[in-house]
Amino acid sequence: MKIQLENIQPNDKSSFHLLHNPKLNDLFFWHFHPEFELVYIEGANGKRNVGHHISNFNGSDLVLIGSNIPHLNFDYGIKTAYHKEVLHISASFKEKVFAEIEELEDVYELLDKSQHGIAFYGKTKAVVGKIMMELQSMNRFEQFIKILQLLKLLAKSDEFELLHANPIINDKANKQQERLQKVYSYIDENYSKKISLEDIAKSVNLGKEAFCRYFKKNTGSTFSNFLNQYRITQAKRLLLTGRNIGETCFECGFESLSYFNRTFKKISGENPSAYKTRNH
Repeated sequence: MKIQLENIQPNDKSSFHLLHNPKLNDLFFWHFHPEFELVYIEGANGKRNVGHHISNFNGSDLVLIGSNIPHLNFDYGIKTAYHKEVLHISASFKEKVFAEIEELEDVYELLDKSQHGIAFYGKTKAVVGKIMMELQSMNRFEQFIKILQLLKLLAKSDEFELLHANPIINDKANKQQERLQKVYSYIDENYSKKISLEDIAKSVNLGKEAFCRYFKKNTGSTFSNFLNQYRITQAKRLLLTGRNIGETCFECGFESLSYFNRTFKKISGENPSAYKTRNH
């Protein structure tokens, strides 16, 4: 499987970034990022794909994934109702804070251990999962304190298994990171407008053909297919906030409603109106 860099882009200079119930079950997103990731999912049976590890989870799962470890979104392929919370922790925060404060030494060691991938179970999973579901209703300072408490709980827990015997080091991360970071940032900033191959290739100092080969090799997808998937993911988020289909179509960079409807159905298996009705 090919991996791609995910550009987290946290708000401001926050050391933590929360994703509340992101729905990516129809998107195969095999990716990595410098941030540590704690993911909790409940109400579903699915597969863990973390590094070289593949296993099933039933009902719920809580996994801590180390910096730059390739992984697949935990909700991929799930058709039933479910809930998911994702917490990203800045890689620099580990060295700037956890390494310097004696009282957080065990959290520093936890993040070191996360390079193996860590799955938690039992009471730890239940307690931490509940905390994660409450974070989005707190202000930033309350979140900060609660996340530190959450990490201390994980650091002290003995209810876990390591997903790999040895730490995972992603050799591709440093080589891919700078250029892919620019590509994903460009898409994120411009997906609502027309993006030409010439423009996206020029943004990373490549010709059109070289860019197409580079992108397919490093992501496993053509640029046009990836851009459509990205736009449809954004469209779903807009539809869930109450936007109508016409507004959503043009805000996500599609130039015609008919093409938007066809693309939405091809990627999601249903048209936008059916998706909007099913989720309201």
